[in-house]
Amino acid sequence: MTVATRLGRWAVVAVPVVFVAVLFGWPLVTLVRRAVDTGSDVGLAELLSRTNAVALLGVTLGQAALSTVAAVVVAIPIVWVVARVEFPGAGILLVLVTVPFVLPTVVVGIAFRALLDGPLGFTGIGSGLWAIVAAHVFLNVAVVVRVVSAAWRSLDPRVEEAARTLGASRFRAFAGVVAPRLLPAVGAASALVFLFCSTSFGVVVILGNGVVRTLETEIYTQAIGYFRIPEAVALSMLQIVVVIAALVLTRFFGDPVADRTPGRLGARRRPRGWGWMPVAGAVAWIAVVLVGPIAVLVVRSVRPRVGGAWTLDGYRSLGTSVNGVSPLETLGYSVGTAAAAMAIALLIGVPAAVGLHRARGAAGAVGDVVAMVPLGISAVTLGFGYLLLLATMPTDVAASPLVIPCVQALIAIPVVVRILVPALRSVSPRLRDAAAALGASPRRVFMTVDLPLIGRSLTAAGGFAFVMALGEFGATSFLARADTTTLPVLIGSALNRPGADNLATAMAASTLLVIATALAIAVVEIFRPRSGGLI
Repeated sequence: MTVATRLGRWAVVAVPVVFVAVLFGWPLVTLVRRAVDTGSDVGLAELLSRTNAVALLGVTLGQAALSTVAAVVVAIPIVWVVARVEFPGAGILLVLVTVPFVLPTVVVGIAFRALLDGPLGFTGIGSGLWAIVAAHVFLNVAVVVRVVSAAWRSLDPRVEEAARTLGASRFRAFAGVVAPRLLPAVGAASALVFLFCSTSFGVVVILGNGVVRTLETEIYTQAIGYFRIPEAVALSMLQIVVVIAALVLTRFFGDPVADRTPGRLGARRRPRGWGWMPVAGAVAWIAVVLVGPIAVLVVRSVRPRVGGAWTLDGYRSLGTSVNGVSPLETLGYSVGTAAAAMAIALLIGVPAAVGLHRARGAAGAVGDVVAMVPLGISAVTLGFGYLLLLATMPTDVAASPLVIPCVQALIAIPVVVRILVPALRSVSPRLRDAAAALGASPRRVFMTVDLPLIGRSLTAAGGFAFVMALGEFGATSFLARADTTTLPVLIGSALNRPGADNLATAMAASTLLVIATALAIAVVEIFRPRSGGLI
């Protein structure tokens, strides 16, 4: 192996490691150091006791567990129709399933507040634990559907066919052959949903109504409300432990599509006659669970108050300047920063995925967990760390237009990695060996063998990075200024101001963001790989 080849392999690992260390590790270290400086005479146990951390941890884990179970149950008919049924409009259905996952949590929270106070007001759960669980299900059904349906389609269908040939009924063949092989995928999806629900912020703030408090919301309260930095950092450290435990649990289940047989994907069948009835039921279920809240949001954008007048004032206000910038200009800025974040996420995520693909043993396992940590870490913790760090930086650095795209890219990189690693594993090693035997360098092997075969996955990864950056709210809200306000931050600001006009603007801007997100997801669906994984 030449020196240049060794340097190239080291660079593949070093680039993402340095990026994550600087953009992720540095703000957290700054936060911890500030906590030590201001509270060095108080131990961690005392800080956790002051904040009632045990009770907060119990609520955080409890609502996350309830949300996870509910998401799996709600996703069952959707998984079936996505994995096993071929019908016109299947691509549109996947867009509808995926859009909630990438919407800003503040938008989802206000949509469910409108839904539970309006059409579902008779339930009496306008806020509180069950309202939070319902919103979390809406947000995370896509994770269960995509992971489990991809695993189902990747199973070798010949085993199930053999069971049916031996006389097993359709139900018995599923229960005895298919279901056990889907359990790793269900476990992996559940661990991811648990991770996302345990770090949820916008949904809990809006729907918790101050009664339901989790680690995430209390970190914000202690840091911003009371400026008790040591307490906030102590809670952040506890939350990081929860995040790492959830990521280790995800790793424990392994590759959810590991049972794939090359060239034999489970065929989706077009139903006939009465077979359309369960399909119609599943589609109706999707309409109620996933389309309903968005539909209520759209209605509220033209009728901000329940029982009030119908108006387009919210949409007219999108062109009106607020603090020198209009919502439409904010959307343009958001699209620009999301595109920059997508480019950064791909530049860092591709070498990270290649490095993880080549890693073996403990290094690969640890690297896989570390690569996912930024996705699960508290956005409040990260944003507050950046706020403290940038305060010590020169003005040119703190005001750099790259700050927000880099932070957004940091959140998107784990998704890029999670999409590309399975794609790289699916490339036959014999193709790489043949190219290497003909004298191709590792770089040329990647460019001529790997890259063409993972092209669709790469495009889909870029699309997901774009929509995640477009909807990022938590960390960006700490960094945005008047001239760098993204659309999710503007929506959050409008919701915090009283008056029907501000509510109408927030609803209209949220609808605009839903449309932009749906269009981006539609592009992802066009280019996504046919055999799945996370996407």
